[in-house]
Amino acid sequence: MCFSVALTKKAKQYRNRLLKKLSQTNAFESNYFISAFTYPKHPVVASENPEEIELFNWGLIPGLTKSKSDALKLRQYNLNAKSETVFEKPSFKKAIQNKRCLVPVSGFYEWRSYCGKKYPYFISLKEEEIFMLGGIYDTWVDKETGEIFNTFSILTTEANPMMSVIHNTKLRMPVIFSPEKELEWLNNSLTQEEIIKNFVPFSEERMKAHTISKLISSRKENPNKPEAIVPFLYPELEDKTLF
Repeated sequence: MCFSVALTKKAKQYRNRLLKKLSQTNAFESNYFISAFTYPKHPVVASENPEEIELFNWGLIPGLTKSKSDALKLRQYNLNAKSETVFEKPSFKKAIQNKRCLVPVSGFYEWRSYCGKKYPYFISLKEEEIFMLGGIYDTWVDKETGEIFNTFSILTTEANPMMSVIHNTKLRMPVIFSPEKELEWLNNSLTQEEIIKNFVPFSEERMKAHTISKLISSRKENPNKPEAIVPFLYPELEDKTLF
């Protein structure tokens, strides 16, 4: 799955990388640890407005949701969308057709189980400082207040060999796009078959990963600091620590 990410480049660098306009520029600061469980605002590039980078909340709320209480319940289950069933799930089946988005990150976090303990890893790409995860989004309007909620979910697929070693309990990873495939994902004329072709594990040869300290799970310290992504060695993992 994918429940925590980092985005450590500032606003101007986003613009240079994506060649898009920036909305709410002051919100595009470095974040070393972003947890989906806080339903944060995060930059996305949406298919309905591909010329801008916008801020949507993580945790998709379907547009037909009836009440605020239902919306708050649904979003906690819609942080990720499993690509194998995205065309079937009521929360996702409309969004996957014409509300697809790109979610920029500089890396993501995952936990590995080993000998009864869990060890955190930071995963990124070798040649891309910022890369795109595949997402879907929707807009929900609270009929009582008129408040508009733009929300998204990150798509996941089966793990590649490297991620199978790291995320060895769920064997999942986010859908990742190489730069040459990003714009195609935002093309709303794609057929279901063409969309499904994107649900493949990203090549492990283009990825890198290392163990990090357990700062990201600390209840005493703020994990949103550069130390969160710094390599940290665990002797018990021996040569299995780095990829």
